[in-house]
Amino acid sequence: MEHKNINVKLKVWRQKNSKEKGSFETYDANNISQEMSFLEMFDVLNEELIKEGKDPIAFDHDCREGICGMCSMYINGRPHGPWEANTTCQLHMRAFNDGDTIVVEPWRAKAFPVIKDLMVDRSAFDRIVQAGGYISVNTGNAVDGNAIPIEKEKADASFAAAMCIGCGACVAACKNSSAMLFTSAKVSHLALLPQGDPERKTRVMNMVAQMDKEGFGACTNTGACEAVCPKEISISNIARLNAEYATASLVTE
Repeated sequence: MEHKNINVKLKVWRQKNSKEKGSFETYDANNISQEMSFLEMFDVLNEELIKEGKDPIAFDHDCREGICGMCSMYINGRPHGPWEANTTCQLHMRAFNDGDTIVVEPWRAKAFPVIKDLMVDRSAFDRIVQAGGYISVNTGNAVDGNAIPIEKEKADASFAAAMCIGCGACVAACKNSSAMLFTSAKVSHLALLPQGDPERKTRVMNMVAQMDKEGFGACTNTGACEAVCPKEISISNIARLNAEYATASLVTE
């Protein structure tokens, strides 16, 4: 592969906090290696801004391995950028051409207020998980992995749902800012396993109630969430959540 350096123009959303109005500011990122990740390009730009005595661009990041879900950015109108099944930290500058203008924004959702610039508060997701994303189990030594027989089909479906990293791309892509894909993934991966059965009914009721309380919108099944999910979480989980919720609603204590 030919190694190239490119020059790009960045239109970045700058906002001091959730209470103040933000606006786009334009920056030139020159002599950028196409082998850099998108976040490494921002590192280089921020070093230049600091040298000039300017405020660096605030953005969220942690593992930079596509696992933590922190690198939440809207890039040219798409969460995490143009590549499929990809997080921002795994997006490389070879996805762009010399002279391109790249527009970068934070997630746009009422439930994800802006902290600063490209950083948003996603603690609403934490509260949804806290409402029911747990099981009753004694602490101590880990139980043998084969102690409870589980059908492979269910185990695979549970694992696929558990791959959700909580990045919020599904919310950002949804015209209603719905968190149904995220919530359904968290409900599904426990509902499919026998270990999750004791809290099965209260879990789905409590997590959906918390999701609504956080201000996320309703799901209209347009599939935009699945299309941008970096872990390719299926919207079949939403159907499973609806079934779990309907069943739980019919049960009287």
